[in-house]
Amino acid sequence: MNFIINRRENALTPSNTATFTDTTYQRRYDVDWLRVLAMVLLIIYHIVVSFQPWATKIFFLQNEQSLEGLWIIMTVINVWRIPILFLISGMGVRFAMERRDWKQLLKDRTVRILIPFLFGFFFICPISAYFSLRFYNQEVAYIPNPGHLWFLTNIFLYVLLLLPFWVYMRNNPDNYILRVLSKIFRRPLGLYFFALPVMVEVLLVNPTHFPTYAMTPHGFWLGMICFIVGFVFISIGDNFWRAVESIRRIALTVAFLLYLVRLMVFHLNGEPNLLTAFESVNWMLAILGYGSLYLNRPSDSLTYFSKAVYPVYIIHMPVQYCISYYLLPLALPVFLKLVLLLLGTFGASLLVYEYFIRRLRWVQPMFGVKI
Repeated sequence: MNFIINRRENALTPSNTATFTDTTYQRRYDVDWLRVLAMVLLIIYHIVVSFQPWATKIFFLQNEQSLEGLWIIMTVINVWRIPILFLISGMGVRFAMERRDWKQLLKDRTVRILIPFLFGFFFICPISAYFSLRFYNQEVAYIPNPGHLWFLTNIFLYVLLLLPFWVYMRNNPDNYILRVLSKIFRRPLGLYFFALPVMVEVLLVNPTHFPTYAMTPHGFWLGMICFIVGFVFISIGDNFWRAVESIRRIALTVAFLLYLVRLMVFHLNGEPNLLTAFESVNWMLAILGYGSLYLNRPSDSLTYFSKAVYPVYIIHMPVQYCISYYLLPLALPVFLKLVLLLLGTFGASLLVYEYFIRRLRWVQPMFGVKI
Protein backbone atom coordinates (compact mmCIF):
# COMPACT_ATOMS: atom_id res chain seq x y z
CA MET A 1 0.00 0.00 0.00
CA ASN A 2 1.98 2.93 -1.29
CA PHE A 3 0.51 6.01 0.28
CA ILE A 4 1.66 9.59 0.07
CA ILE A 5 0.23 11.26 3.11
CA ASN A 6 -0.60 14.90 3.27
CA ARG A 7 -0.22 15.16 7.00
CA ARG A 8 -2.29 17.69 8.86
CA GLU A 9 -0.68 18.84 12.04
CA ASN A 10 -2.88 19.91 14.88
CA ALA A 11 -1.39 22.96 16.49
CA LEU A 12 -2.59 24.95 19.49
CA THR A 13 -3.12 28.62 18.89
CA PRO A 14 -2.64 31.09 21.75
CA SER A 15 -6.37 30.87 22.36
CA ASN A 16 -6.03 27.10 22.83
CA THR A 17 -8.15 26.41 19.75
CA ALA A 18 -7.17 23.45 17.59
CA THR A 19 -6.53 24.17 13.91
CA PHE A 20 -5.42 21.90 11.11
CA THR A 21 -3.01 23.12 8.46
CA ASP A 22 -1.35 21.41 5.53
CA THR A 23 2.34 20.65 5.93
CA THR A 24 4.80 18.70 3.83
CA TYR A 25 3.85 15.46 2.14
CA GLN A 26 5.12 12.49 4.09
CA ARG A 27 4.61 8.77 3.89
CA ARG A 28 3.67 6.50 6.80
CA TYR A 29 5.82 3.44 6.19
CA ASP A 30 4.69 1.93 9.48
CA VAL A 31 1.10 1.63 8.23
CA ASP A 32 2.38 -0.11 5.09
CA TRP A 33 4.39 -2.53 7.27
CA LEU A 34 1.46 -3.22 9.58
CA ARG A 35 -0.74 -4.03 6.60
CA VAL A 36 1.87 -6.49 5.31
CA LEU A 37 2.35 -8.09 8.73
CA ALA A 38 -1.40 -8.32 9.40
CA MET A 39 -1.96 -10.27 6.18
CA VAL A 40 1.06 -12.50 6.79
CA LEU A 41 -0.33 -13.35 10.22
CA LEU A 42 -3.70 -14.18 8.66
CA ILE A 43 -2.02 -16.65 6.31
CA ILE A 44 -0.13 -18.27 9.19
CA TYR A 45 -3.37 -18.39 11.17
CA HIS A 46 -5.12 -20.22 8.34
CA ILE A 47 -2.31 -22.75 8.08
CA VAL A 48 -2.36 -23.49 11.81
CA VAL A 49 -6.14 -24.09 11.64
CA SER A 50 -5.45 -27.26 9.60
CA PHE A 51 -3.71 -28.71 12.67
CA GLN A 52 -6.64 -28.17 15.03
CA PRO A 53 -9.20 -30.91 15.86
CA TRP A 54 -12.12 -28.71 14.74
CA ALA A 55 -10.72 -27.64 11.36
CA THR A 56 -13.20 -29.74 9.42
CA LYS A 57 -16.12 -27.85 11.01
CA ILE A 58 -15.10 -24.71 9.13
CA PHE A 59 -14.27 -26.55 5.89
CA PHE A 60 -10.49 -26.58 6.34
CA LEU A 61 -8.45 -29.64 5.40
CA GLN A 62 -7.60 -31.21 8.76
CA ASN A 63 -4.50 -33.17 9.65
CA GLU A 64 -5.15 -36.39 11.57
CA GLN A 65 -2.72 -35.46 14.35
CA SER A 66 -3.38 -32.12 16.00
CA LEU A 67 -1.10 -29.42 17.38
CA GLU A 68 -3.50 -27.91 19.87
CA GLY A 69 -0.69 -26.24 21.79
CA LEU A 70 -0.16 -23.89 18.85
CA TRP A 71 -3.64 -22.53 19.35
CA ILE A 72 -2.54 -20.91 22.59
CA ILE A 73 -0.30 -18.70 20.45
CA MET A 74 -2.99 -18.11 17.84
CA THR A 75 -5.46 -16.93 20.47
CA VAL A 76 -3.09 -14.04 21.20
CA ILE A 77 -3.77 -12.64 17.72
CA ASN A 78 -7.30 -13.96 17.35
CA VAL A 79 -8.97 -11.02 19.09
CA TRP A 80 -7.30 -8.34 16.93
CA ARG A 81 -6.24 -9.97 13.63
CA ILE A 82 -9.38 -8.87 11.74
CA PRO A 83 -10.21 -5.63 13.65
CA ILE A 84 -6.75 -4.21 12.94
CA LEU A 85 -7.13 -5.04 9.26
CA PHE A 86 -10.32 -2.95 9.13
CA LEU A 87 -8.63 -0.18 11.09
CA ILE A 88 -5.70 -0.08 8.64
CA SER A 89 -8.15 -0.12 5.73
CA GLY A 90 -9.87 2.94 7.19
CA MET A 91 -6.48 4.63 7.42
CA GLY A 92 -5.92 3.75 3.78
CA VAL A 93 -9.11 5.47 2.69
CA ARG A 94 -8.06 8.66 4.50
CA PHE A 95 -4.65 8.53 2.83
CA ALA A 96 -6.21 7.95 -0.58
CA MET A 97 -8.52 10.95 -0.22
CA GLU A 98 -5.56 13.29 -0.01
CA ARG A 99 -5.12 12.95 -3.76
CA ARG A 100 -8.58 11.86 -4.93
CA ASP A 101 -12.09 13.29 -5.00
CA TRP A 102 -15.04 11.07 -4.09
CA LYS A 103 -15.53 9.81 -7.65
CA GLN A 104 -11.88 8.85 -7.96
CA LEU A 105 -12.03 7.17 -4.55
CA LEU A 106 -15.01 5.04 -5.59
CA LYS A 107 -13.29 4.10 -8.83
CA ASP A 108 -10.08 3.21 -7.01
CA ARG A 109 -11.85 1.07 -4.40
CA THR A 110 -13.94 -0.63 -7.08
CA VAL A 111 -10.76 -1.63 -8.88
CA ARG A 112 -8.79 -2.53 -5.75
CA ILE A 113 -11.57 -4.15 -3.69
CA LEU A 114 -14.72 -5.07 -5.63
CA ILE A 115 -13.12 -6.54 -8.76
CA PRO A 116 -10.69 -8.80 -6.82
CA PHE A 117 -13.58 -9.92 -4.60
CA LEU A 118 -15.81 -10.84 -7.56
CA PHE A 119 -12.94 -12.59 -9.32
CA GLY A 120 -12.09 -14.46 -6.12
CA PHE A 121 -15.73 -15.34 -5.48
CA PHE A 122 -16.12 -17.06 -8.85
CA PHE A 123 -12.61 -18.28 -9.68
CA ILE A 124 -10.31 -18.41 -6.62
CA CYS A 125 -12.39 -19.54 -3.65
CA PRO A 126 -14.12 -22.36 -5.59
CA ILE A 127 -10.68 -23.97 -5.98
CA SER A 128 -10.42 -24.23 -2.19
CA ALA A 129 -13.91 -25.75 -2.06
CA TYR A 130 -12.91 -28.28 -4.75
CA PHE A 131 -9.96 -29.57 -2.75
CA SER A 132 -12.03 -29.64 0.45
CA LEU A 133 -14.74 -31.76 -1.20
CA ARG A 134 -12.19 -34.17 -2.65
CA PHE A 135 -10.30 -34.42 0.64
CA TYR A 136 -13.47 -35.45 2.49
CA ASN A 137 -14.65 -37.78 -0.32
CA GLN A 138 -17.72 -35.72 -1.12
CA GLU A 139 -19.25 -35.08 -4.51
CA VAL A 140 -17.21 -32.46 -6.33
CA ALA A 141 -19.13 -29.35 -7.39
CA TYR A 142 -18.44 -25.82 -8.52
CA ILE A 143 -19.27 -23.67 -5.49
CA PRO A 144 -18.77 -19.90 -5.83
CA ASN A 145 -18.18 -18.48 -2.35
CA PRO A 146 -16.51 -15.53 -0.60
CA GLY A 147 -14.13 -17.79 1.35
CA HIS A 148 -11.18 -15.98 2.89
CA LEU A 149 -12.07 -12.79 0.95
CA TRP A 150 -15.30 -12.16 2.85
CA PHE A 151 -13.99 -8.98 4.48
CA LEU A 152 -13.56 -7.26 1.11
CA THR A 153 -17.34 -6.86 0.81
CA ASN A 154 -17.37 -5.17 4.22
CA ILE A 155 -14.64 -2.73 3.22
CA PHE A 156 -16.35 -1.82 -0.05
CA LEU A 157 -19.69 -1.31 1.73
CA TYR A 158 -18.05 0.91 4.37
CA VAL A 159 -16.60 3.12 1.64
CA LEU A 160 -19.90 3.25 -0.24
CA LEU A 161 -22.34 3.70 2.65
CA LEU A 162 -20.26 6.24 4.57
CA LEU A 163 -19.02 8.23 1.58
CA PRO A 164 -20.71 11.49 2.72
CA PHE A 165 -18.93 11.18 6.07
CA TRP A 166 -15.55 10.59 4.40
CA VAL A 167 -16.04 13.62 2.15
CA TYR A 168 -17.18 15.84 5.01
CA MET A 169 -14.21 14.88 7.18
CA ARG A 170 -11.81 15.42 4.31
CA ASN A 171 -13.22 18.79 3.28
CA ASN A 172 -13.65 20.11 6.84
CA PRO A 173 -10.40 19.30 8.66
CA ASP A 174 -11.23 21.80 11.40
CA ASN A 175 -14.57 20.18 12.20
CA TYR A 176 -15.96 19.77 15.70
CA ILE A 177 -15.38 15.99 15.86
CA LEU A 178 -11.66 16.25 15.15
CA ARG A 179 -11.22 19.23 17.48
CA VAL A 180 -12.81 17.34 20.38
CA LEU A 181 -10.92 14.10 19.69
CA SER A 182 -7.64 15.94 19.33
CA LYS A 183 -8.13 17.46 22.79
CA ILE A 184 -9.06 14.05 24.24
CA PHE A 185 -5.95 12.41 22.75
CA ARG A 186 -3.70 15.03 24.31
CA ARG A 187 -4.82 13.84 27.74
CA PRO A 188 -3.15 10.90 29.51
CA LEU A 189 -4.82 7.67 28.37
CA GLY A 190 -7.14 9.67 26.12
CA LEU A 191 -6.76 7.09 23.37
CA TYR A 192 -8.83 4.69 25.43
CA PHE A 193 -11.82 6.64 24.15
CA PHE A 194 -11.42 4.28 21.17
CA ALA A 195 -12.44 1.39 23.45
CA LEU A 196 -15.92 2.79 24.10
CA PRO A 197 -17.57 2.13 20.71
CA VAL A 198 -15.92 -1.31 20.51
CA MET A 199 -17.27 -2.28 23.93
CA VAL A 200 -20.71 -0.83 23.18
CA GLU A 201 -20.82 -2.95 20.01
CA VAL A 202 -20.27 -6.23 21.87
CA LEU A 203 -22.87 -5.23 24.47
CA LEU A 204 -25.49 -4.57 21.79
CA VAL A 205 -24.67 -7.41 19.37
CA ASN A 206 -23.55 -9.89 22.06
CA PRO A 207 -21.71 -12.36 19.79
CA THR A 208 -21.35 -15.94 20.96
CA HIS A 209 -17.57 -15.63 20.54
CA PHE A 210 -15.75 -12.33 20.07
CA PRO A 211 -13.37 -13.66 17.34
CA THR A 212 -16.27 -14.84 15.15
CA TYR A 213 -15.98 -12.18 12.45
CA ALA A 214 -16.61 -13.80 9.06
CA MET A 215 -20.02 -12.89 7.63
CA THR A 216 -21.59 -12.15 11.03
CA PRO A 217 -23.38 -9.02 12.31
CA HIS A 218 -20.63 -8.71 14.93
CA GLY A 219 -17.92 -8.79 12.26
CA PHE A 220 -19.77 -6.22 10.17
CA TRP A 221 -20.41 -3.67 12.95
CA LEU A 222 -17.05 -4.13 14.67
CA GLY A 223 -15.36 -3.79 11.30
CA MET A 224 -17.25 -0.57 10.58
CA ILE A 225 -16.24 0.90 13.95
CA CYS A 226 -12.59 0.05 13.40
CA PHE A 227 -12.74 1.36 9.83
CA ILE A 228 -14.15 4.71 10.98
CA VAL A 229 -11.66 4.91 13.85
CA GLY A 230 -8.75 4.31 11.46
CA PHE A 231 -9.99 7.10 9.20
CA VAL A 232 -10.35 9.48 12.15
CA PHE A 233 -6.93 8.59 13.60
CA ILE A 234 -5.22 9.64 10.38
CA SER A 235 -7.38 12.76 10.09
CA ILE A 236 -6.15 13.91 13.51
CA GLY A 237 -2.53 13.70 12.38
CA ASP A 238 0.50 14.10 14.63
CA ASN A 239 -1.50 14.32 17.84
CA PHE A 240 -2.61 10.74 17.28
CA TRP A 241 0.86 9.38 16.52
CA ARG A 242 2.37 11.12 19.55
CA ALA A 243 -0.43 9.79 21.77
CA VAL A 244 -0.20 6.21 20.53
CA GLU A 245 3.58 6.16 20.96
CA SER A 246 3.29 7.43 24.53
CA ILE A 247 0.69 4.82 25.48
CA ARG A 248 2.32 1.80 23.82
CA ARG A 249 3.89 0.27 26.96
CA ILE A 250 0.73 0.65 29.02
CA ALA A 251 -1.42 -0.80 26.24
CA LEU A 252 0.90 -3.78 25.73
CA THR A 253 0.97 -4.53 29.46
CA VAL A 254 -2.82 -4.33 29.78
CA ALA A 255 -3.31 -6.46 26.65
CA PHE A 256 -0.96 -9.19 27.90
CA LEU A 257 -2.52 -9.24 31.37
CA LEU A 258 -6.00 -9.54 29.90
CA TYR A 259 -4.78 -12.36 27.68
CA LEU A 260 -3.49 -14.16 30.76
CA VAL A 261 -6.93 -13.76 32.32
CA ARG A 262 -8.47 -15.35 29.22
CA LEU A 263 -5.94 -18.17 29.35
CA MET A 264 -5.78 -18.94 33.07
CA VAL A 265 -9.20 -17.94 34.36
CA PHE A 266 -11.46 -18.72 31.40
CA HIS A 267 -9.17 -21.26 29.66
CA LEU A 268 -9.73 -19.46 26.34
CA ASN A 269 -13.39 -20.38 26.42
CA GLY A 270 -16.47 -18.42 27.47
CA GLU A 271 -14.65 -15.25 28.51
CA PRO A 272 -16.82 -12.09 28.75
CA ASN A 273 -17.02 -10.27 25.42
CA LEU A 274 -16.58 -6.92 27.16
CA LEU A 275 -13.23 -7.97 28.59
CA THR A 276 -12.10 -9.40 25.26
CA ALA A 277 -13.12 -6.21 23.45
CA PHE A 278 -10.96 -4.13 25.79
CA GLU A 279 -8.07 -6.55 25.31
CA SER A 280 -8.46 -6.24 21.53
CA VAL A 281 -8.25 -2.45 21.70
CA ASN A 282 -5.10 -2.60 23.82
CA TRP A 283 -3.36 -4.95 21.39
CA MET A 284 -4.16 -2.61 18.50
CA LEU A 285 -2.98 0.50 20.34
CA ALA A 286 0.25 -1.24 21.35
CA ILE A 287 0.89 -2.43 17.79
CA LEU A 288 0.24 1.03 16.34
CA GLY A 289 2.48 2.65 18.96
CA TYR A 290 5.44 0.33 18.48
CA GLY A 291 4.93 0.38 14.73
CA SER A 292 5.06 4.18 14.67
CA LEU A 293 8.25 4.15 16.69
CA TYR A 294 10.17 1.40 14.90
CA LEU A 295 8.65 0.76 11.47
CA ASN A 296 8.17 4.23 10.01
CA ARG A 297 11.14 4.05 7.66
CA PRO A 298 11.55 3.02 4.01
CA SER A 299 13.17 -0.21 2.85
CA ASP A 300 13.49 -2.21 -0.35
CA SER A 301 11.71 -5.11 1.32
CA LEU A 302 8.72 -2.93 2.13
CA THR A 303 8.58 -1.64 -1.44
CA TYR A 304 8.28 -5.19 -2.73
CA PHE A 305 6.08 -6.79 -0.08
CA SER A 306 3.62 -3.89 0.17
CA LYS A 307 2.74 -4.59 -3.48
CA ALA A 308 2.94 -8.38 -3.21
CA VAL A 309 1.03 -9.09 0.00
CA TYR A 310 -2.50 -8.41 -1.29
CA PRO A 311 -2.33 -10.73 -4.34
CA VAL A 312 -0.39 -13.28 -2.26
CA TYR A 313 -3.18 -13.24 0.32
CA ILE A 314 -5.82 -13.66 -2.40
CA ILE A 315 -4.18 -16.77 -3.85
CA HIS A 316 -2.76 -18.32 -0.69
CA MET A 317 -5.87 -20.28 0.29
CA PRO A 318 -6.21 -22.43 -2.86
CA VAL A 319 -2.44 -22.90 -2.75
CA GLN A 320 -2.67 -23.98 0.90
CA TYR A 321 -5.56 -26.36 0.15
CA CYS A 322 -3.78 -27.86 -2.84
CA ILE A 323 -0.60 -28.56 -0.87
CA SER A 324 -2.62 -29.82 2.12
CA TYR A 325 -4.55 -32.23 -0.10
CA TYR A 326 -1.36 -34.07 -1.00
CA LEU A 327 0.70 -33.39 2.15
CA LEU A 328 -1.62 -34.09 5.08
CA PRO A 329 -2.32 -37.78 4.27
CA LEU A 330 1.43 -38.55 4.23
CA ALA A 331 3.02 -40.46 7.12
CA LEU A 332 5.29 -37.63 8.22
CA PRO A 333 5.91 -36.05 11.64
CA VAL A 334 3.25 -33.47 12.34
CA PHE A 335 5.74 -30.64 12.91
CA LEU A 336 7.40 -31.42 9.59
CA LYS A 337 4.02 -31.18 7.89
CA LEU A 338 3.43 -27.79 9.50
CA VAL A 339 6.82 -26.48 8.34
CA LEU A 340 6.33 -27.83 4.82
CA LEU A 341 2.86 -26.32 4.61
CA LEU A 342 4.13 -22.94 5.79
CA LEU A 343 7.07 -22.93 3.38
CA GLY A 344 5.02 -24.34 0.52
CA THR A 345 2.12 -21.91 0.90
CA PHE A 346 4.27 -18.79 1.17
CA GLY A 347 6.81 -19.97 -1.41
CA ALA A 348 4.33 -21.05 -4.07
CA SER A 349 2.12 -17.98 -3.56
CA LEU A 350 5.11 -15.66 -3.95
CA LEU A 351 6.21 -17.53 -7.08
CA VAL A 352 2.75 -17.15 -8.60
CA TYR A 353 2.87 -13.44 -7.81
CA GLU A 354 6.40 -12.93 -9.11
CA TYR A 355 6.19 -14.91 -12.35
CA PHE A 356 2.51 -14.62 -13.22
CA ILE A 357 0.62 -11.75 -11.58
CA ARG A 358 3.47 -9.24 -11.51
CA ARG A 359 4.48 -9.85 -15.12
CA LEU A 360 1.07 -10.03 -16.81
CA ARG A 361 -0.50 -6.61 -16.85
CA TRP A 362 -3.96 -7.82 -17.88
CA VAL A 363 -4.11 -10.14 -14.85
CA GLN A 364 -3.21 -7.52 -12.25
CA PRO A 365 -6.64 -5.86 -11.78
CA MET A 366 -8.11 -9.22 -10.78
CA PHE A 367 -5.66 -9.36 -7.86
CA GLY A 368 -5.92 -5.72 -6.78
CA VAL A 369 -2.54 -4.69 -8.17
CA LYS A 370 -2.22 -1.07 -9.21
CA ILE A 371 -1.39 -0.68 -12.90
